[in-house]
Amino acid sequence: MNDHLSRAEIAKDALQHTVEAGAETVAAVSGILTTAVRDVARAVGEFATEMFEIREAARRASEENRLEG
Repeated sequence: MNDHLSRAEIAKDALQHTVEAGAETVAAVSGILTTAVRDVARAVGEFATEMFEIREAARRASEENRLEG
């Protein structure tokens, strides 16, 4: 059997490997971006929760101060 590869087969293999490498890179970057977006959303949500809790604590303190005065 002849193990000689044609130019067309070599070109096909090179293109196939290039596309596969590109797809793997896109998948890796997508994973990184998805994780980053999720982490940012979580951090913003936690910050908003803190702001609501601070506002509520300030409101209660203000009411308690009015009742004592």
